[in-house]
Amino acid sequence: MHNTSKQYDEVIELCRDLFEKKMKDYGSAWRILRLPSFTDQIFIKAQRIRSIQDNEVQKVEEGEVSEFIGIVNYAIMALIQLEKGVGSDSDIDLGQALELYDLKVCQTKELMENKNHDYGEAWRDMRVSSLTDLILQKILRVKQMEDNKGKTLVSEGVDANYQDMINYAVFALIHLKAA
Repeated sequence: MHNTSKQYDEVIELCRDLFEKKMKDYGSAWRILRLPSFTDQIFIKAQRIRSIQDNEVQKVEEGEVSEFIGIVNYAIMALIQLEKGVGSDSDIDLGQALELYDLKVCQTKELMENKNHDYGEAWRDMRVSSLTDLILQKILRVKQMEDNKGKTLVSEGVDANYQDMINYAVFALIHLKAA
């Protein structure tokens, strides 16, 4: 029997650890980024994952795992920006950043648990490549919403799409860890 909650927490711990180390190295310089910049960073990471999955030759040694971790962290930073707005400089310290990180993870994990209940952990039977494609689809949706200035007629908002990207990336990391 799988313990999704425990596996989720283990993956998030790995992602959070890297986020914390980068905060110590760079501070919160990411606070100046506008939402489309986060979307583009996530797009670059997802495209690289797809390229790794599709190509036999890889010229940069970093693999899928580091890119999925990047997707998780960029999407969490984007959720923080959605809440706080774009900063004019590195305006939050490490403690504040980690508190906001944990809050966004808690909200996103709760969404995952609700959907996981309704879908019966269907993601466990999915391929990592399909999770990558779903992340790319979510990115394209967010780009369209950004082009529409955030207005949607019937769709969930940008925040829900970032949360789905986080959850798909966590699922992929759980699969890759099990492999």
